[in-house]
Amino acid sequence: MTAINEVVKKKQGYTLHIVQTDKFKTNSLVLKMKAPLDEETVTLRGLLPHVLQSSTKTYPNTTELRSHLDELYGANFFVDLGKKGEYHVVSLSVEIANEKFLKDSEPLLEKGIEFLSDVVLNPNVESNQFDENTVQKEKRNQKVRIQAVYDDKMRYANSRLVEEMCRGERFALHVNGISEQVDALTSNELYQYYQKAMNEDQFDLYVIGDVDVSEVEGLCDKLLNFKVRTIERVESSVPQSKNKENVVKEKQDVKQGKLNIGYRTNTEYGDEDYFALQVFNGIFGGFSHSKLFINVREKASLAYYAASRLESHKGLMMVMSGIEFKNYDQAVGIIKEQLQAMKDGEFTDSEIDQTKAVIRNQLLETIDTSRGLIEILYHNAIAGKEIGLEHWLNEIEKTTKEEIVKVANKVELDTIYFLTGMEE
Repeated sequence: MTAINEVVKKKQGYTLHIVQTDKFKTNSLVLKMKAPLDEETVTLRGLLPHVLQSSTKTYPNTTELRSHLDELYGANFFVDLGKKGEYHVVSLSVEIANEKFLKDSEPLLEKGIEFLSDVVLNPNVESNQFDENTVQKEKRNQKVRIQAVYDDKMRYANSRLVEEMCRGERFALHVNGISEQVDALTSNELYQYYQKAMNEDQFDLYVIGDVDVSEVEGLCDKLLNFKVRTIERVESSVPQSKNKENVVKEKQDVKQGKLNIGYRTNTEYGDEDYFALQVFNGIFGGFSHSKLFINVREKASLAYYAASRLESHKGLMMVMSGIEFKNYDQAVGIIKEQLQAMKDGEFTDSEIDQTKAVIRNQLLETIDTSRGLIEILYHNAIAGKEIGLEHWLNEIEKTTKEEIVKVANKVELDTIYFLTGMEE
């Protein structure tokens, strides 16, 4: 059973997505706010959800807000930031018990939607600015989040690869913003940006659980009141073509080298050959049976880890590996050989079948959690497409070797980034 019964309703200022399922004992409410990545606003946007999460007019400090969630049978509330193609996505998530499974008949679904509405539409604002103490506290936290990427060298290497590869493109910006901009942000400026987001962002609200569709729609009509808006769509930046691969080496006091390689796939989510790209990536570097894992890590013993992943809405593929400093040339050579092997069709039918089976299992596992299910559905909202899970699975199954070879030959190496030690 792979069909997902997603009911989509266009509402004033937002789109409501309801999935009625008895898989979960809780109901999940997730508001996704999407706007173009922009250097001028990326740091404000990185700060905003954390300030909204801290307090509201009704619950003017974090202690009161969290105490209210405890009263709602320990409801969870958390925020998240992500990048999807050229867009900066804020997620506000409430997970709350389903009242069907409780002795009390407290209207928890209604209270959950009411709470989400309070966070988004009734923020802790006085005289056109957010609460000063909250903003100062969250600015300190924001700097810590930005610094955390530098401290985690795996994440740092990937972030630096994206910066180098996508220089001048929106995608180069980091989701948490720019550290040097944080101190200058003011509570009033943040409130002005909040108003802009409320008027211009694309809002998608997901309600997942054992719910009644008409009841959810009625509650949302009653409790959520957004303004009509025109959504700004941005086209993917067209990168300047490079005559030769861009090689960047950076020295730091690290014990292990991080070799990250970025490719342009020239294929995005919703394109006809997107499913072939998924299978290609699985055989090349996506899984533990893939060419990178076997040839770079197992056979040559060159890497502590070696894998590839796709940025589906940006048309990128990233190879990530951890290697000894001295193995740089050999590792780059073997990774290039594996891509050439894919372009030359040097892979077997059993590799294709195994990869298709793993992709299928991975997709089915993903939709086994409400958060994973929302992430799968949200691909369509980002891309403005309507691709059902059933169609996705069928297209993966139908993919031929010829299609995989064809999509492999569209993949172009763009940038090699190597984080190496001081002694090198």
